[in-house]
Amino acid sequence: MHSFDDLIYRSTIFTLNTLKEVNSKVIEELPSTIAVKNLQMIQLQKVIISIGMFSLFESILQEGLSCRNGFEEAKKILIQIGNTELSNRFNDFISAINVLKHGKGKSYNTLVAKSTSLSFRIKLPGEHFFDEGDVSEISTLIEVDDKFILDCAELIEQVSKEIRKERSDFFM
Repeated sequence: MHSFDDLIYRSTIFTLNTLKEVNSKVIEELPSTIAVKNLQMIQLQKVIISIGMFSLFESILQEGLSCRNGFEEAKKILIQIGNTELSNRFNDFISAINVLKHGKGKSYNTLVAKSTSLSFRIKLPGEHFFDEGDVSEISTLIEVDDKFILDCAELIEQVSKEIRKERSDFFM
């Protein structure tokens, strides 16, 4: 089997292109209720993709690094090799995925405190919408757009490559 990081990026591009095609067709059907539900379904699918790819990556890290917490072990390796910038970015996305899965809590508070420096949007306390009037918007605290999803896939690829440089026996 080819490496997970290569397959996840290809899979992500394929899925986003397919969702974009469906989205274009559904927009033509507006303003029907069914079209609105379908647009929201597409947004929900993007959230599921993000959570799924990170959850699977954590599982692969745990197995490949023979550890209990794959994300913590990966961050430790990144820091050991001096790539703290990648480790910090990885941590931001881990927190974002936690917020998508669990809602408000420690990860949310951490991201709110650094919201101006994030590469993605987080709904701040008191905000109810990312884009008021956008009928496709679903209720999430992180805006999961195509860029966010591609950033997740690219981050998985970058972290995997760095780990393989340090641990030549690591293959996923």
